Amino acid sequence: MRRLFEALELAVTEQAEGNVLQKQVEVIGSKSQEAIAEQSQESLFKEEVDKKEDVYVRGLWKGLTPFAPDQSGAASVFYELGGILVICDAGGCTGNVCGFDEPRWFGERSAIFSAGLRDMDAILGRDDRLVAKLTDAAEKIDANFAAVIGTPVPAVIATDYRALQRMCEKKTNLPILTVDTNGMELYDVGEEKAWLTLFKTFAGKDVASQKEASEEDDSSKKMKIGVLGLTPHDVSDLNIEEKFRKSENENTHYICYGMRAGIDKVKTAGSADKNLVVAPAALETAKYLEKEFGTPYEVGYPFVDELIPELGYESKKILIIHQQVIANAIRQEIRTRSDEQNTEVTVASWFMMKSELSEEGDLSLKEEMDYCKLVQNGNYDIVFADENMRGLVPGFKGTFVNVRHFAVSGKLQES
Repeated sequence: MRRLFEALELAVTEQAEGNVLQKQVEVIGSKSQEAIAEQSQESLFKEEVDKKEDVYVRGLWKGLTPFAPDQSGAASVFYELGGILVICDAGGCTGNVCGFDEPRWFGERSAIFSAGLRDMDAILGRDDRLVAKLTDAAEKIDANFAAVIGTPVPAVIATDYRALQRMCEKKTNLPILTVDTNGMELYDVGEEKAWLTLFKTFAGKDVASQKEASEEDDSSKKMKIGVLGLTPHDVSDLNIEEKFRKSENENTHYICYGMRAGIDKVKTAGSADKNLVVAPAALETAKYLEKEFGTPYEVGYPFVDELIPELGYESKKILIIHQQVIANAIRQEIRTRSDEQNTEVTVASWFMMKSELSEEGDLSLKEEMDYCKLVQNGNYDIVFADENMRGLVPGFKGTFVNVRHFAVSGKLQES
C-alpha cells in the first residue's frame, strides 16, 4: 500500500512539472510568433531559402516544369525538312513532342509517327515490325528521308541503331538518319546530335546542282550566310526566318537551316560563304562544316536589341539566364550601351555551356535551388530570364526582365 501511495505521489509531481513545461513552451511559442510577425519580407524569403536547403532533395523542382528533353530537340531540327520522323517509343514521347514541345505543330504539320512499341516488341527486340511500319509510311508519303529518334525504351534495351538504319534503307530506298537520344538529357543535347547527323549525311551531296541553280538565282551573287541552330526551343520565335529575310541587303543572303530552308539547302551547305551560329547546340556542326568545306563561322544573335529594354545599365550587377549564345549577345549589347562603366554581367544557363563561349564567372545551373540561391545571395540589380522564373524569387528587389525561352516555359517571345 505504501508503495502505491509513493507511485501516485510521483505521478502527480511529474504531471505538475509537465504542466509547467507546457506553459513555458506556449510562452516561447507565443514570443516566436511575435518575432516572426516583425520580420521583413526579405528576411522571410531568406529563411524560406534556408529551409529549402535544409530539406534539399536532388532533382526536386517545385516551381519550374520539366524542360524539353533530347528527343524533342532532335525532332525540332528535322521538323520542316520534309522527312518522316519516327519517335521510337510506345506513344507517350510522341504525344509530348506534338502536344507540348513543338509549337509549329498547331500551324504547320510534319510527318511525325510513333513506333508504337509494345512491351514484348521492346523485350524481344522486334525491329522488323518497326521496319515494316516505316516501309508502309514511306509508300504513302512523298518524303526525301526518314529519321529514327531514340527514347528511353531503345536506350534501355540497347537498340542497334546502325543495324536498324541498314534494314530501313534496304526496304525503303530512303536515306535513314538515326539519333541515339535517350530521354534522359535536355533538348540541346538532342539538337546537337541531330544537327551533326543531318549535315554529315547530306552536306556536299548536291554541289553540281547548286552550281547550275546559282546561274539563275540572284541570291548567288550575294554573300550566302548559313544560319545554324534555328529551332523554337532556342530562339523562341516562329517569325525568326522572316526577320532574317527582312535584314538582307544587296550584299547578303541568309539560309535559315531548319526553318523554311529544306533538305536541298542542307545538301548545298558547303557552298555557303559563312555560317552564323545562333545556339550552342549547332557549334559542333559549324566546326564540322569548317573542317569539311573550309566555311568560316561566327557566333551571335543579330536581333538581340529586341530583347533588351531601355534601362540604365551603368554600374549595375546583372544576371542573364538563357541559352548561351543569346545570353552572351545580351551581355555584349549591355556592355556596349553602358560603355562598360563598372557593369558586372554574369551569364548562367540550365543548358550546355561551351567553354570557348564562356567567360570567367559564368555558371551552369543544375537544380532549381541553384537559381534561388544565386539570385538571393548575388545582390543583382537586374535579372534577365524567362518569366516563369520570376515567381521563384519573391524577395528579389531588383528589376526582372522577361526573355522567353521556349524550352523552359513552353512560351514564345511576344512579337
